[in-house]
Amino acid sequence: MVVIIGAGPIGLACGIALKQRNIPCIILEKGALVNSVYHYPVNMTFFSTSERLEIGKVPFISHGMKPTRREALEYYRRVATSYELDIRLYEEVLEVSGKKGAFSIKTNKSDYKADYVIVSTGFYDHENRMDVPGEDLPKVKHYYDEPHPYAGQKVLVVGGGNSAVDVALETYRCGSEVTMVVRYDTLKPGVKYWVRPDIENRIKDGEIKAYFSSEVKEIREKEVTIETPEGSITIANDFVLAMTGYRPDFTLLKSMGIGFENDKYKTPIFNPETQESNVSGVYLAGVVCGGLNTGTWFIENARVHAQQIAKDIEKK
Repeated sequence: MVVIIGAGPIGLACGIALKQRNIPCIILEKGALVNSVYHYPVNMTFFSTSERLEIGKVPFISHGMKPTRREALEYYRRVATSYELDIRLYEEVLEVSGKKGAFSIKTNKSDYKADYVIVSTGFYDHENRMDVPGEDLPKVKHYYDEPHPYAGQKVLVVGGGNSAVDVALETYRCGSEVTMVVRYDTLKPGVKYWVRPDIENRIKDGEIKAYFSSEVKEIREKEVTIETPEGSITIANDFVLAMTGYRPDFTLLKSMGIGFENDKYKTPIFNPETQESNVSGVYLAGVVCGGLNTGTWFIENARVHAQQIAKDIEKK
């Protein structure tokens, strides 16, 4: 028996690869199916074309060149149903103990025994905080859903990547007065090529105000203080949308005895050929392999982890 922790696209891919080899497995997920995808903004469009998001050789047909969040949710539901995967949703893993061939997994609902464990958790549950006074005010949001609640409001968007750019453009077009604060002297190089001209033109025309090489210093009920190269300024503000990224929670990995490379990205130790960690019988798959460097692994390049892991378990 194999227990897979995480029902994201790569966790599902691992379940499929094991099932194709007649290796029994269950998938435990603390939230909804493909929970990270579910928490993406409602109007989000993926970078990749649909075929690069496919798993289990199930065709992913989208209406446009780039699939949407809604289409992805529908697709992964169809994949899970097609393969009749045993998925236990809203079941959080609290503890993993034991060793290869005799692991014990305790959740908030039940207890399980497993010969092998695959950890395929994401990083969307823990935001990168700004650590400034006022960050805990209700008007500060680290997660963005849709633009309507911010119509007619003074909105500060923090960040210079794709999430920040999308939020700035969507809220602007919904009638918000938008200001951006970007830590660097320009937008990030990875901003989607079909979106970059739009945001740059909005900034150039003054429709969206942007402060580069700047940081938020303090947030108050009706205003925000920003440190810019020209000095400190204070602007009126109703909402702060902090698109500062997210990080994985290493608590479970550390409790299992998984080690980390001695680098600033806290990369977990694993064999890149088999995906087995330094703990015998425990495998890592997907974005968790990148540690704090969350831009390393995506659905597109992590799909291979499923076959590597299943092949190694079958061999053993």
